[in-house]
Amino acid sequence: MPGWLTSVGMEVHAELNTRSKMFCRCSVAFGGEPNTRVCPVCLGLPGSLPVPNRAAIEKVQLTALALGCKLARTSVFHRKNYFYPDLPKGYQISQYGEENPLGFGGKLEIPSKDGKSKTIRIRRVHLEEDTGKLIHLPGGGSGVDYNRSGVPLMEIVTEFPPDIECAEEAKEYLVQLRLILLYLDVSDCKMEEGSLRCEPNISVRPVDSAEFGVKTELKNLNSFRSVQLGVEHEAERQIAILESGGTVAQETRGWNEERLESFPQRSKEFEQDYRYFPDPDLVPMEFGEDEISGLRARLPELPLEKSRRYGEKLGLGAEDARMLVADPHWAAYFEEAVSLGGEAKAICNWMNSDLAKLLNETDTDIRQSRVSPASLVELTELVSTGRISGKTAKEVLADSFRTGRGPAEIVAETGRTQVSDHTLIEVWCKRAIDENPGPAEKFRAGQEGTLGFLVGHVMKLSEGRANPRMVQDTLRRLLEAE
Repeated sequence: MPGWLTSVGMEVHAELNTRSKMFCRCSVAFGGEPNTRVCPVCLGLPGSLPVPNRAAIEKVQLTALALGCKLARTSVFHRKNYFYPDLPKGYQISQYGEENPLGFGGKLEIPSKDGKSKTIRIRRVHLEEDTGKLIHLPGGGSGVDYNRSGVPLMEIVTEFPPDIECAEEAKEYLVQLRLILLYLDVSDCKMEEGSLRCEPNISVRPVDSAEFGVKTELKNLNSFRSVQLGVEHEAERQIAILESGGTVAQETRGWNEERLESFPQRSKEFEQDYRYFPDPDLVPMEFGEDEISGLRARLPELPLEKSRRYGEKLGLGAEDARMLVADPHWAAYFEEAVSLGGEAKAICNWMNSDLAKLLNETDTDIRQSRVSPASLVELTELVSTGRISGKTAKEVLADSFRTGRGPAEIVAETGRTQVSDHTLIEVWCKRAIDENPGPAEKFRAGQEGTLGFLVGHVMKLSEGRANPRMVQDTLRRLLEAE
């Protein structure tokens, strides 16, 4: 807004897709009967001792490496002390400090409005345990489900002072971060199920002020749209308070998706209120160079790198590349089709248009598609060699999608091959001219648009099998010769 600057720090929590919880062997899953995946450790019962989940630690380290972070050679878990019903121990096992978290000092590139990119600095990537979940009961009152308590939770925090300066950048940061987590396969990132949660810290200040304003933390944002709308609303709310002479309170606020407004939840704690100290039940973690090198070798090609390769080596446009890399399974399908000999641009066009439409209409994931990458390559080759037309190819694709049969088999069985016989095409063209003397005369008089009508008539006579390019050339030759 004119006269005001917005600053947004991002705290993103991602539940890791491990089989068991962070410090016990209880299984990890979404939903289910409340309080059925619990044990003395995740309930904080006296005498129980935590044992760290190595897989969870490695997933956090992989994420940190992907974000360009430095990895801590020594790292310890801390106790974050606060009292809330969803925290059975009275403290949360987390990490604290600047260089103690598993990763620190990274960055993430996001697209900017000028078509270039903007760097968002990452302060730390650390590991902690999730809390339980408060449930509002139908008959009144509340209950607590501890199934989620102890699930490994990765937190990614941006640097201060914040690099994000508007709601659109906040949303784009989350979009790009989620994509990296999906490519790394460290989380399913389902915001609607709470496995990816974002808490922006928003503050505003006059444009001529170097001092940052009081921040508020926004919770209950369960979609990219909610993140953008929530940040926009909160910035506007704070500006309205300051312009009226009021004071912004440092607090945690919830987001009401129906009303598109925030509401106060509790006063925001300061760091010292948590009384962090090293957890005496967990020994320090030590990481050697060989271990870190092994993790680095496991890093896949990340979305930004993949998108650039598609443009530089496969000749795809920026928008085509963006659509392909927007989902790791979609990109994997494309990669397999190209590796089987498919022409990159043709494969991309069919995927991003007709195949995507069929998948959307049937609510089918690309991994469940009956059209395999090999079948799509086969379809594009049938078109490029002139055996079938583009129109016929659409019908064949739909048939293949429904039945799982290969395009060549469908074409052979149904006789949908494209006709490129000069003699037969000329017969159809002469008939079209004879049956439509009006359009034919208009073309001779210089009305080029009527040629399309005659081409359509030929395609109807041939039941869609005539080679469109040959039909057009033949019609033009016959008409101009008279």
